[in-house]
Amino acid sequence: MENFDEYLRQGEPNKVEKAKVWKTAIGLQQVDGLKPSEYLIETAKQNIEGDITIDEVKKRIDRYYQQLPITIGSAKTEEDRTEEADKVSARIAEILSEQTFTFSPAEYLTIHRRLFTGIYKFAGKIRDYNITKKEWVLNGETVLYASADSLRATLEYDLEQERKFSYKGLSEQGIIEHIAHFISNLWQIHIFGEGNTRTTAIFLIKYLRKLGFKNVNNDLFANHSWYFRNALVRANYEDLSRGIYRTEKFLIHFLSNLLLNGNFSLKNREMHILADTVNDTVKPQIDTVNDTVFSLIKQDNKITAKEISERLKMSLSTVRRKIKDLKDHGKIERIGSDKTGHWIIIE
Repeated sequence: MENFDEYLRQGEPNKVEKAKVWKTAIGLQQVDGLKPSEYLIETAKQNIEGDITIDEVKKRIDRYYQQLPITIGSAKTEEDRTEEADKVSARIAEILSEQTFTFSPAEYLTIHRRLFTGIYKFAGKIRDYNITKKEWVLNGETVLYASADSLRATLEYDLEQERKFSYKGLSEQGIIEHIAHFISNLWQIHIFGEGNTRTTAIFLIKYLRKLGFKNVNNDLFANHSWYFRNALVRANYEDLSRGIYRTEKFLIHFLSNLLLNGNFSLKNREMHILADTVNDTVKPQIDTVNDTVFSLIKQDNKITAKEISERLKMSLSTVRRKIKDLKDHGKIERIGSDKTGHWIIIE
């Protein structure tokens, strides 16, 4: 993200707005653990400078990947995922640059289609199968998503209820709480097989503009998109047998910072369900035991358990146990395979 900070410091209005859009577009890829290429970064800078249009950015990205021997399919390689990050970032930048929006199911579906055409075969289409997703913040559990048989009807109902809702008379806090409730319900439908969170985020940003929030602090989406997704997860999960309840407070914190320049601390580890059940006195001990392993992962987010074992002269089984402790206590998360994936440090 620091690639665009210079434009923000310079303060040229047109460049500032473009830089904010690109930071948001790229930051949102983090919800699926994706990282755009350096080529995309450099091309985006040319757009910010005014040398090329956003349409030319998209064409250059398409040509760039047409020259590479990569085929996007169901079994995605790391290179495929970078291509997805590049193309979707450019498309998000284009959509956020447009002064258009309709609050409707068609708009929601169209955003998904525009983002993922050529990437997913089902771009813009409602899923016709049921899904589950293992979530880090739920320690491997899944949110219960809407049934494939009721998706369109549920989407239409939720949007219709929101369209009829009047914000008149609500305090700022009341507005934030209502928006949190609406967007958590919309996300939980999970009408798309993949790309649901990015589509929902773009729909939300455009809707907030329609509501009059012209100066939305989109740095929140640029820097805390992973928190945004985890907040949506916690807003839609409960297990009363273990004393775990649905809570929209994390989403409210995010939206308060987003819309009201609040200063809530946005830490992913605080949302982990173990934070509700693990004795706080255990945490310092665990942090100390795994400090060295954690330090190596912070230094190199692509380091493997085998490489850590060799560096620290520890058995592989010991390293794996320490890594599991770090994951269980919300400090790290692995995205991708053991060989080609990378670590995410949960702030």
